Formats: sequence, C-alpha cells, structure tokens
Amino acid sequence: MTPKKDIKALPASKPAKSGGGKEKRKWSKGKQKEKVNNMVLFDRATYDKLLSEAPKFKLITPSILCDGLRVNGSLARKEIREEKVSSGWCLPTLASRSTREQVSN
Repeated sequence: MTPKKDIKALPASKPAKSGGGKEKRKWSKGKQKEKVNNMVLFDRATYDKLLSEAPKFKLITPSILCDGLRVNGSLARKEIREEKVSSGWCLPTLASRSTREQVSN
C-alpha cells in the first residue's frame, strides 16, 4: 500500500465572509412628488375662468379641473356635482360611488 497523501486546503486569498458574502443593497430614496398649493375656495378670477373654459372641455373630471384651475379636489367635485350639471352645460356619463365624469354639450 502506498502512504496516504495529506490533502491540504488551498490558501484563500481573502478571508471568508460570513453571511453569504453579498454586499448590502443600497436602497434608493425614492422620488418625491412636489407639493402643490391648490386653493380650497374659489376667488372671482378662478370662478370666472371656470365658467368660461370648462364648458369647452370634452371630458370634465375633478382631476382635470384640479390641474387646470389649481383648485382642491373636493372643491372640483362639488362644483361638478352641484353647479354645472344643474345649469345644463354638461351631461353626466359616469356616476359611480367614487367617480363622476361629465361630457360637455
């Protein structure tokens, strides 16, 4: 029988890391949306702009009024619900529990 040779481990160039050896992932901070300063009450200029421009829109939603007139969402919803449908320059097309959309005449 031949003598057994000792099996030596190869010398590691770096010491072994515990925990899998992965680096920590650096999470992104995320993109922050700018805070808009919308009005909560109509002033005369904005209300006149609403009366002149909104009948020309093809589709009238609260988000369109919020973006175009810089008003609060609740103010836009109230204006669509009460004033404009009753005055007759827009017709309701979709009225669910959470969303209301109108189409102008």
